Amino acid sequence: MSNYQEKFIIGLGNPGKKYDNNRHNIGFLFIKEFADQFSSNFVLKNKLKCNYSEFLSDGILYRLFMPTTFMNNSGEAIRAIIDWFKVDKDKLIIVVDDIDIPLGKIRARKKGSSGGHNGLKNIINHLNSKEFLRVRIGIGSPPIIEKDKQQNTISHVLGNFSKPEKLILDKIFSQIIKSLQKLNDHNENSIICELNSSNFNEI
Repeated sequence: MSNYQEKFIIGLGNPGKKYDNNRHNIGFLFIKEFADQFSSNFVLKNKLKCNYSEFLSDGILYRLFMPTTFMNNSGEAIRAIIDWFKVDKDKLIIVVDDIDIPLGKIRARKKGSSGGHNGLKNIINHLNSKEFLRVRIGIGSPPIIEKDKQQNTISHVLGNFSKPEKLILDKIFSQIIKSLQKLNDHNENSIICELNSSNFNEI
């Protein structure tokens, strides 16, 4: 094992070009941005069921993951990561979209339910636990169309971000990267508070 502190950061999304800029793929978009900042490339790791990137910065080894399982089976990849690296679930950081949070806001929690999110639901099932750090990035709720609310939600989460929304995302990603770089075993609660008090709608 290395002497470095390791950070395991997993972004959830759907693999494939057609999903690249979907709101539902905000976890992937975040992971790509993080890797880009450190000029780190991804390699497909079939054993991990992930595209994987790693780099060293300030004595910390960052391990970034984008599952190739599709969102609804994200737990398979999380299980594979835990088994391969022999890492405890409380060392994982899961980054995911949330339609119940407005765009521009972040919600970080150390445990909790899936909130109806299929990716989180599948992870909870595979880990048999709700106790892992998740960073939920708001994508806002879809405009209400009374006739077919469910279909409307699907088209919203699988819709693409607009240019103005992407500018907000840049600020959100920058904040999360800064916060996760500072995160350690002793300051978890204050970092969670820092993330939860950010609001990029006011900028």
